[in-house]
Amino acid sequence: LALLGAITIAAENAKFGDGHSKIGVAAGDHAVMCWPLLCGMAKAKYYLLTGEMIGAPEAERIGLVSKIVPEGAALSEGLRVARRLAAGPQHALRFTKRALNSFMLQSGGASFDLSCSLEMLNFTHPDAKEGVESVKHKRSPKRA
Repeated sequence: LALLGAITIAAENAKFGDGHSKIGVAAGDHAVMCWPLLCGMAKAKYYLLTGEMIGAPEAERIGLVSKIVPEGAALSEGLRVARRLAAGPQHALRFTKRALNSFMLQSGGASFDLSCSLEMLNFTHPDAKEGVESVKHKRSPKRA
């Protein structure tokens, strides 16, 4: 969800990932919409299908986050950027953000509805039930 922010600032020790596939559920909602737009289809497929975690340097390199900062500095850097934006030309910033958000919705809007539907269908599958149980009991899932 953090990836949907206008500007994403992460500590250098942060990790990112999407665990849908690990518990046996299709990647839904924001993941299918924003990952391909942020980091490209090849990286989106790799990380959404494998569920592999990404360190902050790699997340910045592939475009998943805007900027990384030293551990403990994310909040102060986020506030610095927020103050800079607050002091800027509000109409220009608002309209630029609106246009960028429109691009995201037009590019990923159709896949958003489909991915949410497929995600919900997966919750009824035995793989999802086993995936949730494996997380609760801190063990690897037993897939048929």
